[in-house]
Amino acid sequence: MRWEQLFADLEGQLAEQEAAAEQGDEASRARAEHGRVRLADRLRGSAGQDVSLSSRGAGELAGRLVDVGVDWVLLVDHQRREVLVALGAVSAVSGLTTATAVTDAAGVVDRALDLRRAARALARDRAALHCLLVDGAVLAGTVDRVGADFLEVAEHPIDQPRRRGAVTGVRAVPLDAIVALRTSEPAAG
Repeated sequence: MRWEQLFADLEGQLAEQEAAAEQGDEASRARAEHGRVRLADRLRGSAGQDVSLSSRGAGELAGRLVDVGVDWVLLVDHQRREVLVALGAVSAVSGLTTATAVTDAAGVVDRALDLRRAARALARDRAALHCLLVDGAVLAGTVDRVGADFLEVAEHPIDQPRRRGAVTGVRAVPLDAIVALRTSEPAAG
């Protein structure tokens, strides 16, 4: 009888140790998996939700999260303007859901759509916009061209189309200095 009780106790202890080790492995795997999640993936999981982004130079930028690129976030603010936010200028995010997008969900095309290419689309559209900078400055005008690491803004009154007579100057802005590009007109739809 004593041997049976001793073996039963040993079996119970072994089962407890195995269960504890398994839980530790699961926790370790979960931590490792969380460690691979990028902010863009975390944001992508909240697409369609209202979020607020704290940023250097521009403060709080809030609105409905429309899209997330490799280094940018697209919001539609409460005035229905599109706000393309440089992810590198974001210091905190609130309003996220518990969902996280799959890390590998971004395809080759999505990974190629960086801030530079998004800014080129704005240049093609000739959209009048505000360029919010990390030093707090705001430029008003139209993106004329986009280089490898900068863009040029033709400054003009935001309520006037970009015409030679309206342009007061052209500024080259390093992409690293951009917090956001915000359209002056409400988004269509």
